[in-house]
Amino acid sequence: MQENNETPEQKRERVRQQEFKGNPTGNLNDAFNRANTGSLVDLVGSLGWKGTGILIFVIIIGVIIASIFLK
Repeated sequence: MQENNETPEQKRERVRQQEFKGNPTGNLNDAFNRANTGSLVDLVGSLGWKGTGILIFVIIIGVIIASIFLK
């Protein structure tokens, strides 16, 4: 009954979530490709909390390394 009341946007989101559960590496690839044309919200939303944590960690390490070499 719920599927009958779904808007097209809700249906697309539900199908996207099902696909991400079945293919986690595709999820990461989609997240980075979406970052090229989308917003930061799209990137973080598609990466999940683990991917977002890794992304933040990599950015912090990059800043630290850059500050060491640019002194």
